[in-house]
This record gives sequence, structure tokens and C-alpha cells, in this order.
Amino acid sequence: MLPFSIVTGWACILVLVDLFIPKNRKGVTALLAALGLIAALIATFFRFGESSVSFSGMIVEDGFSIFLQLIFLVVGLAGIALAYDYIKRRDIQRGEYYTLLLFTVSGMILMALAGDLVVVFLAIELLSIPLYVLTGFARPQEESEEAAMKYFLLGAFASSFLVYGIALVYGATQTTQLEGIFNAVQSGSANSGLLMVGAGLILVGLGFKVAAVPFHMWTPDVYQGAPSSVTAFMSV
Repeated sequence: MLPFSIVTGWACILVLVDLFIPKNRKGVTALLAALGLIAALIATFFRFGESSVSFSGMIVEDGFSIFLQLIFLVVGLAGIALAYDYIKRRDIQRGEYYTLLLFTVSGMILMALAGDLVVVFLAIELLSIPLYVLTGFARPQEESEEAAMKYFLLGAFASSFLVYGIALVYGATQTTQLEGIFNAVQSGSANSGLLMVGAGLILVGLGFKVAAVPFHMWTPDVYQGAPSSVTAFMSV
């Protein structure tokens, strides 16, 4: 959990530190945010080749999860680099941009480590809620505010599908752990009808998050209205 803890803890510290950084020097906040991601990147490299299970199977670390964490941290650094000059030129330079970006990256890292549907849901919310704010970061520009509102409302709607699907899968298999669900399906002890409905609802929720057809209707408005640096980050 060290890379996740570094990113989350650093984001919380940065929220407070940013209060003491002058408005015309928010580049310092960007630099500090990048340092936090680099520290997490180093911690992730030290875990390469390791595998472990924590919190009674809710967190699972393996080669694939470490690989994903490396991608997310590098993308976070690229997102900071893209935003550094862009938000200054757009005159929307505020330190909160970088702390929100860190919280989103921490949600991605938690998603990569998730071994339980409850953790998947928490990770997606931690990933999504800061993105709703970042989408509307170009306020008072109408397009940006409209994009944020659409993204938030449709995101909340999709989350309800996801959490209801998780509840039905739990009812069908008596567990929310991914490994337990697979074992229940293989052993034939799962209620197949309830499981199919639950899996369908989860697919709807996840389909929205990755803008898969036919759950992609939010994408054009949000990508157009959000600041370009946010759109680039979201597309990854």
C-alpha cells in the first residue's frame, strides 16, 4: 500500500501547504505534486517482482497491478507537465488543480490493487469525484461548468448501477471478493440468474467509466468543455 499511501498522504499535505503559496507562484505546487508522484514511482519500482495479499484479500499486489501503477504514476507526471503552462495561459492557475490530480491518481492506484468489488467501487469514486471538479476547473466558462455538471450527474447515475450490481453479485455468490466470486462460479454454487443480472449492471457502470458504446454519450460534451490538459489526462 506504500505507493497509494504516499500519493494520498502527499495530496492531503499539499492541500494545506498550497494555502501558504502566493497566487502568482502556483508552479511551486506543481513541482511539489510532481515530487510526490516521483517518490511513489520509486516506491513502486522497489516492489517490482513482488506479490502479496493484504486486508483479508481486499488488496492484491502482483506483477500486473505494479505495471498499472507505473503507468498511472507516469501519466500523472505527464498530466502535471501538460497543465503547468496551459492553466497559466488560460488564467485558471489554482493550486487545487494539482491536489485533485493526485487524488485521482491515488484512485487509479487503488483500482489496480483491488481484489474486492467494494474496493473497486471505492477506488472508482476516489478516481471520479476529483475528475468532476477538474472538468469544471475553467469556471466561470459556461462550457466547462456545463461539462462538469453533465459528468457529475451521469457519473452518479452510473455509480448507482455499479453498486446495485455489486449487491446482486454478493447475493448470488455470498462474497464480494473477486477470487471468491470466480470460485463460486466454477463450483456451481452461485445463483446464475442473479449473478448475470448483477454482472450486467456492473458492466453498465464500468462501461460508462471507460466511455464504451452505448454508454459514451457524456464523452463529447465533457471532453470539449473540460480544460485541454484535463481532457488529455482523462483520455488516458
